[in-house]
Amino acid sequence: MKDFRLTRRAFGLGLAGAGTFAILGRATRAEAAPVTLRMSSSLPADPNSAHWLWYDRFQSSLKNKAGDAVEIKYFPDNQLGKEADIVGQVKLGIVDMMISGSSIWGTLAPEIGVLDLGYLFNSMDAAGPVLDGSAGKVLNGIFADKIGVEVVSWAYSLGGRNVTARQPANTPELLKGQKIRVLPVANFVATLKAMGASPTPMSLGEVYTALQTGVIDGLEHDAPTVLALKCYEVAKHISLTQHICNPQTIVIGRRALSKIPAEHLPAFREAAAEASAFQRSKANEIEASALAKLRSNGVTTHEVDRAAFKQLVLPLWDEFARTYPSTKPVLESITKA
Repeated sequence: MKDFRLTRRAFGLGLAGAGTFAILGRATRAEAAPVTLRMSSSLPADPNSAHWLWYDRFQSSLKNKAGDAVEIKYFPDNQLGKEADIVGQVKLGIVDMMISGSSIWGTLAPEIGVLDLGYLFNSMDAAGPVLDGSAGKVLNGIFADKIGVEVVSWAYSLGGRNVTARQPANTPELLKGQKIRVLPVANFVATLKAMGASPTPMSLGEVYTALQTGVIDGLEHDAPTVLALKCYEVAKHISLTQHICNPQTIVIGRRALSKIPAEHLPAFREAAAEASAFQRSKANEIEASALAKLRSNGVTTHEVDRAAFKQLVLPLWDEFARTYPSTKPVLESITKA
């Protein structure tokens, strides 16, 4: 009988020990290492980079709200791979997050190309409220349903895209036939062609030499990028066409999103909203500064009759909406704004 009581006592102690171990195990899991996510960018980690501006504010805001629980590691300059490859890797969960222009996502969901239509927005500031409203919800749904990723936030490019060339291009007649480098995306090509140019898809890294050797007559891009590429050395005219004002898109894969503890998700989303508000507030200032520096480097800027160019590209809107009917609400929201 004594042996039986000892055995029961030992068994009880064993259960108590197991319970203590379970509690300690739960505590250990609760104090697990911080979640670390990787974010890809094609642009340099530069204070005047649209991507870096957003990330830098996001990471600092997230740290203030969630401490070290969630860390976002930034990989600029295509360190994780080219954008064309990264979009698929975010979808599969190989790369956690990506910040880029919206255009590249059109390779996985052509409907996203609605944001690349010419003269869709009069300015980047006009794009913000639309993307924060019903049009943004439609686009977010396309990202979720067609691609399987979530849009964290919509940020700004640092200004609309202009035509920078060796000759003025501020009217359809002057632009006609000029070989203009464009992003290799369908609606970019179609927009510049409708405006009268001879669009030439090309890697951005090849532009300076192509301008220097006369392979192209110009490029279309925002002023800070033209300044960073030093294109002002070989192209002295910027026609302020502002033909495309497409946003920057911050996207996270579903697998990555599931790694963030539920208690820190509100902080993650609040930090993203703060980063977008901050980045947007700096866009106009950085664009104006870049234009001033370009002028000081001998560039002449030309005002443009944008209405004349817009009339040439409007048929592309109707054609796109017929091809992708799910984008009609986006276009309707923009035209009503």
